[in-house]
Amino acid sequence: MSFDDLLTSLQDCVITEDQPQEPVSHTLTLFCGKLSESSRSSVKRCKERCLEEAVQLLRRISHTQLLGLEDRHLLLLVKLLISLQLQMVNISTACRKADQMLQHLAKVNHQLVFREIQQCLHPMIHTDQILSLEDLQRVCMFLEDSSVGREVWRESYLSLLDKVAELFPIVLQQDSLRDGPLCYITVKVCLQIFQLLSTEVSSVVWEKKDGSRAAQNILQALMDIVLGQCCNRDARLLAGTAVAMLLNTASEHRAGAAGAGAGAAAAWNLLQVSHSGSWLLAVGVLQVQCSSSRKDGVDRLAVTRGLLTCCRPHILLSSHDDATEMCLLLDGLFPLVYGLCEEKLNCQYFAFEVLTLWLKKVKECLADIWKTAGVRLLPDNSSLQQQLIHIIWTNADSPVEGVSELVRSAFALFLDIYQMDCEQCGDTEKTLYCTLLQRIIKLPWETKAKYHHLCALLPYLGTDRVLDHYPEISDHLLKCLSTNHLSPCGSELYKCLIQQQKRELGDSLSEVHLADHWTRRWRSVLLEALTSDMALLQNNSSTHLLPCTFQVFPSAVEPLLTPLDPGHPGHLHAWACIMSSYRATTGSSPWAMQGSSGLEILSLALESADDKVRLAAFSLLCCSPKTKEAPTQEELSIIRNFIPQNLNCESSPFRQHFQAGVKRFLVRIRDSCLSFVKGQKSKKKGDAAHSQQAEDTLDQGIGFVEWLAQLPYCYLAPGHSYQRKKTALLLLSAVLETCTDTWSPGKKKGQPPVNIGCLINYAQQKGLWDFFCRTKQLILISCLEDSTNEIRELSAGLLLRFFPPSFPDDVAAVLLMRTKQLLCSPRVQEAQMGAVMMKVLFLKSQDLSEGSRLDGNMTVSNGTKTKAFNFVRFLVKELEEHYLTAKADMMLAARTKPIHGILSALQRCLLESPSCICDDLDPSLTCDVLILLENISLLLLGVLYGDQDICATEQDAPPSFCDMGNAITSLITQASGGSQGDTECVLLSEEHSLVLTCCWVSLKETGIFLGSLVEQILTKSKPNKCPLTKADLIRASKVFKNILLKCRHWGAVEGCCAGFTRFCASLLSTNDPEIRNIPANMLKQGLQVIQSPSSTSVTRRAAGLPMLILCILSAEQASKARPLLAHSMQTLLETASTPLPENWDQTLDLPQVCAVHTLQALVRGTGLGVAVLQFAPAVAILSLTLLTSSCWAMRNAALQLYSSLSSRILGQWPSSEEGGPAQHGMSPAAFFFHYPALQPFLLREFRRAAQVLQGPSSEARLHLQPSLYPILTLLAQLQPGVQDSTETLTDFLPPLLQLSASPIYSVRVMASRALVAMTPTSEYMNILIKLMAQVPGPQESCCHNRLHGQLLQIKALLDRALCDDSAPPADLCEVLSKVEASMWLATEAQRCPLVRAAYIDVVESLRRFCGDTFLSELSNTLTHELQMPQQGLQIGLSSFHERAIQFLCADLHWAGQIWDSFSALSPDLKLTLVAWVVDGWRSQKTGLKGVIQRVLQTHLKEALLSHCVEYHRTYLAALVEVMTGSDFPSMKHPPQCPKLEQMVVLECLDLLLVNLEEQRGGPEFLSWTLCAVSILLPHCFQISMIKRWFDILECHRSPDAPEVLRMACAEALCAAGVPLINPSLRELNTQPAIKIRLINTGLYLLQDQNLQVRMKAACFVSMLHHTTRGGQGSICLMQVNRAMPLLLDHMLEECWDTPGTLEVLLSHLQQPDLRSVQTEALEIGCGNLYEQDEANVFAEPSVMSAQVLPYLLQMADSYSKSSALAKRLSAWAEENTPQVLDGLAVCQELLSGELLTWVSLLMHPRFHSTLCGLFARAAFLLRLLKTSDDMQHLCDPSSFHNSVQDICAQFSQNGVHFPSALTPAVAGDLSLWHN
Repeated sequence: MSFDDLLTSLQDCVITEDQPQEPVSHTLTLFCGKLSESSRSSVKRCKERCLEEAVQLLRRISHTQLLGLEDRHLLLLVKLLISLQLQMVNISTACRKADQMLQHLAKVNHQLVFREIQQCLHPMIHTDQILSLEDLQRVCMFLEDSSVGREVWRESYLSLLDKVAELFPIVLQQDSLRDGPLCYITVKVCLQIFQLLSTEVSSVVWEKKDGSRAAQNILQALMDIVLGQCCNRDARLLAGTAVAMLLNTASEHRAGAAGAGAGAAAAWNLLQVSHSGSWLLAVGVLQVQCSSSRKDGVDRLAVTRGLLTCCRPHILLSSHDDATEMCLLLDGLFPLVYGLCEEKLNCQYFAFEVLTLWLKKVKECLADIWKTAGVRLLPDNSSLQQQLIHIIWTNADSPVEGVSELVRSAFALFLDIYQMDCEQCGDTEKTLYCTLLQRIIKLPWETKAKYHHLCALLPYLGTDRVLDHYPEISDHLLKCLSTNHLSPCGSELYKCLIQQQKRELGDSLSEVHLADHWTRRWRSVLLEALTSDMALLQNNSSTHLLPCTFQVFPSAVEPLLTPLDPGHPGHLHAWACIMSSYRATTGSSPWAMQGSSGLEILSLALESADDKVRLAAFSLLCCSPKTKEAPTQEELSIIRNFIPQNLNCESSPFRQHFQAGVKRFLVRIRDSCLSFVKGQKSKKKGDAAHSQQAEDTLDQGIGFVEWLAQLPYCYLAPGHSYQRKKTALLLLSAVLETCTDTWSPGKKKGQPPVNIGCLINYAQQKGLWDFFCRTKQLILISCLEDSTNEIRELSAGLLLRFFPPSFPDDVAAVLLMRTKQLLCSPRVQEAQMGAVMMKVLFLKSQDLSEGSRLDGNMTVSNGTKTKAFNFVRFLVKELEEHYLTAKADMMLAARTKPIHGILSALQRCLLESPSCICDDLDPSLTCDVLILLENISLLLLGVLYGDQDICATEQDAPPSFCDMGNAITSLITQASGGSQGDTECVLLSEEHSLVLTCCWVSLKETGIFLGSLVEQILTKSKPNKCPLTKADLIRASKVFKNILLKCRHWGAVEGCCAGFTRFCASLLSTNDPEIRNIPANMLKQGLQVIQSPSSTSVTRRAAGLPMLILCILSAEQASKARPLLAHSMQTLLETASTPLPENWDQTLDLPQVCAVHTLQALVRGTGLGVAVLQFAPAVAILSLTLLTSSCWAMRNAALQLYSSLSSRILGQWPSSEEGGPAQHGMSPAAFFFHYPALQPFLLREFRRAAQVLQGPSSEARLHLQPSLYPILTLLAQLQPGVQDSTETLTDFLPPLLQLSASPIYSVRVMASRALVAMTPTSEYMNILIKLMAQVPGPQESCCHNRLHGQLLQIKALLDRALCDDSAPPADLCEVLSKVEASMWLATEAQRCPLVRAAYIDVVESLRRFCGDTFLSELSNTLTHELQMPQQGLQIGLSSFHERAIQFLCADLHWAGQIWDSFSALSPDLKLTLVAWVVDGWRSQKTGLKGVIQRVLQTHLKEALLSHCVEYHRTYLAALVEVMTGSDFPSMKHPPQCPKLEQMVVLECLDLLLVNLEEQRGGPEFLSWTLCAVSILLPHCFQISMIKRWFDILECHRSPDAPEVLRMACAEALCAAGVPLINPSLRELNTQPAIKIRLINTGLYLLQDQNLQVRMKAACFVSMLHHTTRGGQGSICLMQVNRAMPLLLDHMLEECWDTPGTLEVLLSHLQQPDLRSVQTEALEIGCGNLYEQDEANVFAEPSVMSAQVLPYLLQMADSYSKSSALAKRLSAWAEENTPQVLDGLAVCQELLSGELLTWVSLLMHPRFHSTLCGLFARAAFLLRLLKTSDDMQHLCDPSSFHNSVQDICAQFSQNGVHFPSALTPAVAGDLSLWHN
């Protein structure tokens, strides 16, 4: 009987018929329900949850009550649970829970349970059929997860052994079974038998019995698998473990020494696995012949891993025969382990896993090893010690995933063993620790292993010793935290250091004294990190260092906070991070420490312009280690103000952290409210006051959740920015996840409490928490038509996950109509909208399978088919209709039925459904889909070919882009009746774009859908019920082949690749060998195409062929040996290295070139990962060799291959904010350790290049070696400074030094970088001295190339050697004296400017060590050189001038001299000097500011009249740079410019303004001009100039203006805005229009699309706010959303009755033109393929209406205070009342219309903003009617008020939510104002 039948029988018999005692009946009913729910669920965690609840229910039934059940009822219960176990055989945890229930029943009747399981298992082993995969899974389950099942197997173990022995020969004979899951699970069964039935098995292994023959056959099969007869690596490793487990049974059979000796002898015998040839393995009475099939090391790995994992200590410590001094663990296994780690195997991770296992076993057995050996295990300098250190050191930074972590564990074990060894023999010195510390210190700071090694070594040396020997540790820690890939290990080292420090200080000191100790060591380091300018350093220090600091030293918070000044740059962020981390870690109140000052600082942080500061402050409010800690009323109020101001942040990380913070806050509210609700139920009398306080807190929390749940819906309407909608949906998701009764099976944490229902009921009784009403559903449905994929997916997810399971009938019908329209849209974006909507409809609509008419011509019959089947059949019919339309008229189809929308909808409905519908697909429907997809692909490819017949052939060459264009043009001409358009137009016509988009997008969707469909069917179909045959799969493979090889469009090829990889992976993982061969055959054909000489031109090469091969190889299972990859690489390498024919045609594809391009695709593709690294040396040598090819195509392909390979070999480029040349994490020693074959080749190339340079220095020779520069580039990227323990890399140094003489400049530069990477740290000074000794004197002849190269090498070595702030090396004096003696290299005696520039660079590197006399003399020489007139052109002269100026300007005295002589300098030098200002003069001496300002102002007019555009532009940029002062956030006051001569300023201003007005020059030039005008304008307050300036600002603030000019407008406001508004300027105060215009410009720029523009505009508002407050203290740059109301506040305070203020406010309201919106919304179809984006997609008219409305209302309230204002307000009311009334009338019409029309309006991008504009005007008019009796004639105030309220209420019920400022205003709330 099936599970369902058994369940029904149990329910009928036990519960219905017999009616046992009521509690048992009820419990059994619930129990059966949970079992049924578990069986039905497809999600593992759901099954486990239901079973756990079923276990608890069954345990409620006592032993006595179970005894009261009849035997037949108990039998049904047992059978039901066994059936459930069999159903969940692959879910171990679920089977164990079922077994718990069976054990509970076995206590009542053990024999019954035993008998039923026996009846279930016996048919498998007492039959002539071999065991199937399902049988083996059941065997495993009953062995591992069933206690009674193991008892059954103990009785039948001989029969089980016989069945397994029968199965192995069959499995190993067939390739498909040998490498598939059947072999693996058979081995797993053997392992479980040997482990769990060890007593029974031992009797047939160690003495001759009936089962010995079967056991011997099993052992033979296992050894064959270990030795390589099977390709599956996992199966081989498991087989090794099984064999080792078999040895363990010796002690089960014989106790004492006899058993140990037998097992040990077998273990030693097993070590013959390392021998070549044939050998005999004897295990007890079992003897098998062994012979290795593969030399890949997996056999040795499997045996060593198995022995170390399974064998007991007495076996591991056993000696070999009579050699009692030998030990299996040390002398037998370690050589194997060491060899595995040394070899470059494809399974390096497992090799180091074995090393770790070996060390663990050594540690466990150490006492016995000492006892046996009688000597130390690891004496200093012993062979074993040196070998272990060598292995650990050379692999510590291995690029193989997981290896470095294993090496780290191995090092920790090694140190532990060494300490135990020293303690055993009384060695107190432990010299190895100090030796290792010195070795670690010498490692470069960039080495990740340096910090891991230190962490491991720290407990043995102590913090003081480590810190004293390694004083640079704090600097290196900061560098680590500034580098992405090093921050985890740096922070871990810090954590280890402070934890060790705390342990050493002990428990006797108070927390305050402990914090003092911490402060002395670490406070300055932590504060430097927290206040750094580098974002990465800030984030990492706050995320990683602060929490562990407060965990170890909680009292460290006070010392950290004391030095902070919130007005100082970086300190506000540090304060927020410290407070937030302290609260989250300790749970202490942050307000108790600082009181009101803390709240003031918090307010500053929450309004900061810096996202990080706001987030840290917000986290401080949200976090608490106690989730039941209720937020205070103040916290609730602050967060209510904060959330709306942060909805439109552009930063994605901000949004994620913002959502996480809100979730934490909601959890606090939810859990605290739940505790209050529970408290109310159990409250006692007399607690009235406490009860009232609890109820108030409860109501506050529930009210906050209600407010937050409503807030997102105000901002989800079309017309809001993407950022705001995304944040709103994230907030809504946070509310629904936290405060609804929904359980997510995919989440382990963050689930709502089980009893949340009582809190929801409490809230709903108060009329709150109606989260799923119709209007909210409509708003989310409107988001399904959003233009961005993220918004669509988020809203669809919320609808499906939280909202009711079905849509209302009217909504579903309308949604279906819109969905069908969108699916037929040619716009890809709209079709994707339709696909998402179709998926939502499919999963939510209940009536589509019940005969409902899905369109006018087709009815889906209900019959016996499921809803899913009928829906899919409907979509397939739609797809067929699209295909037939395209076949008949491609142009019509491209415009009205473009195929790709339906394909995408099919994919989403079929493959993204939570339930698998593969069982519902019958073979006929599947076959129809495949045929249809094939026909579609051939049709579309035929359109691109221009000929359907040619496309259907086997020809693999696709048409060129020109041919495709001609074919589409011909199609268009034919469709238009033969009329030919303008053939001269170079732009694609609309028709051409329609056809091309239809073809490539549909082909892409075909590939994605087909691959995913086949994968879903093959992986999720029930056994023997797969609807796909081999012929179907071959048909599908041809579809992929056609798309990849016959379509050149990269979008189609790339999209198809995703589906093809899935297709191949699913085929390769099947058990059918014929199906598995389909990808292999395709690969074989692809390689044959590459190898065959091509007859096609280069422009027609099949670009998809490399991708086809990559997809097949990526699909190969990583756990296997990857035979397809090995064969493909060998074939491609052989093809690529084949010599070119003598007479090759450059117009045709060469097989060699195609092979190289394919190799590049394999190397670059992420699908293969590190699997290609084993071929890296061969590929590198090939690509470097091919660079010398005579064929340009070959050289080009080889260079691309080498570039891709370099990136793959070196791994990900580490990210750092320090700048400068970054190196990868791999050292040269590690690089050549992993790729040893490259070392001799690269060295040979270097020597060959260096040999050419050894001729006479006077001989001019240029010998090109194409491979040289790429090799140097590769080596230069390695991590420098790592000591090479073998010193084999020193051979690279001589040729690298000789390459300094290369005649090629780039080779000399790269050779200097490579030299640094390849030189050990200890050799830096020796090589520097050697190089300096070769620098010639002034009278000696020299080769300029060699001299220049040597100086570059000296500079590179110096920069590396002196990169730390530590004391200089002792040998530096010798280098320094030689450098000072070579000063002639900077004089005109050295005629090469490049050499002179290089010498200056060398001196700059040594500047801090040079004497003042030398520096003064050199500076004097350079100044003299610069002031001398130039004699003709010299190569490199500009470079020398640039270096000389940089050198001089670094010293204040010489910089003053050079700037004082500015007028006497040549034009080129002037340009160089001003360019230096632009490029970063601030990094030098800021004391130059006054000098530079004076010089630039003096020569400004001259520069403006210059005809050199570059000089003109650079001069203005330099002027702006030096006049704007330091960075804004650090300013205590706004920038103050020195006074200038009035006449000069006027002339310069006029010249600049003319340039702007006539728009002379490009946008960048005009932006510098505008900034310069703004800087000069405060020195000349002439009304005419200011008006001209305003005209320019208002022109360039427009969204259509270039971004750089809009930025210049914002900078102009900062430079001149505040002085213009300054009240002290009385002359300007007579011109109030100026102030209004200035504020209006600020309002526009605060809404700009570019974040930097908005930030700069907020900077202006911050300065203005600072000035109006009196200008005291620091200027705090505020957030843009905070700046907007402040600017409006200022305008109303200063200009409330000024003409123009009303007009400015009204200009920011959207025009209430509802009729045009209605017309646009009802238009069907799109006018063109691509929609024009808005110029400013960030601007939000709806939000701006809500921002402006309170100020309009305040003006209305001031009606009686000013007659002039009253007149303007009356005039506005007279003019606009008819328009407002008409708008309200239109609203009434829309609300009474059809639902389809209404939904169309909801989707329109201008509908919501137009409504907001209308209702803002209505609210304004309403307030005017209330405040003035003079306007009563315009309309009746009462009826107008009622009409507005009624319409607004109807809108809110139909999916329109207005911003919070609008609703109370419409309601007539006179208290409306903003916070």
